[in-house]
Amino acid sequence: MISGFKNTLLNIIKTQPVVDQHSEAWILDTFLWVYQEFDGDVLLNDMRFVLPNAEFFPEQVSSIEQMASYVFTQVKQYAGMQAWPIQLVAPHQISEQSFPRLEFANVKRGESAELIAASGSLNISFNPNQINQPQDLIASFSQSLAHINVLQNRSLPPGGQEFVPQAVDLLSCFMGFGVMMANTAYQFRGGCGSCYNPYAKRSATLNESELIYILALLLKAKKLPLSHISSHLKPHLRTMLKRANKQLENTIKQSANPMLIALTEVK
Repeated sequence: MISGFKNTLLNIIKTQPVVDQHSEAWILDTFLWVYQEFDGDVLLNDMRFVLPNAEFFPEQVSSIEQMASYVFTQVKQYAGMQAWPIQLVAPHQISEQSFPRLEFANVKRGESAELIAASGSLNISFNPNQINQPQDLIASFSQSLAHINVLQNRSLPPGGQEFVPQAVDLLSCFMGFGVMMANTAYQFRGGCGSCYNPYAKRSATLNESELIYILALLLKAKKLPLSHISSHLKPHLRTMLKRANKQLENTIKQSANPMLIALTEVK
């Protein structure tokens, strides 16, 4: 009897959508908004799924400051923002600042991006508590860079101003940091008293399910299999990714949006 109930429960979970209809519609609309507003072809062509391993972060460092500086430099490069006047400063050096006007010759990101005018520079900092949790640090840096992109663009996402934080998370995934974003979206607060440090956690706006759906969408747009990233996700997220992919495929079949179909069609 218990076994039968367990199987029934598992079947219900498997048939439930990963994201509800409203969230799915917003993700798809915002994905297309990001593509149109943020050099989508450059992002998709150049973007790599940044993974938490030595291939992407090969160097060893010996201090908090070196760790923060090294990770920031790597994240900035993978985000294609080498040309942007953004510096990392110590937490005690950060202060309120005005957003500068930046002008680029052509594209804004990637190796071919060329900054031709800037009214100033930007400073961002880091949370020292995240040094021992590098995925949180990487995801936090990527969120900061994505937020700067949204501010520079000055175009509101679907849903308007109140959806800017969610759009920042989606853009961070679009820039290649979705694996870390998904892995750090939920943090278990139980266990022994010394295991959980709330100050080390990043601020998550989109939840695990929404971020996994975005990852499935990006894999589809990049024409890559789920196996490209699945082994780097938390175990329960791997199953969720398969379900998200099935939901996405069904949605695409029913979609009449030519841009979505073109971006995700198998070639």
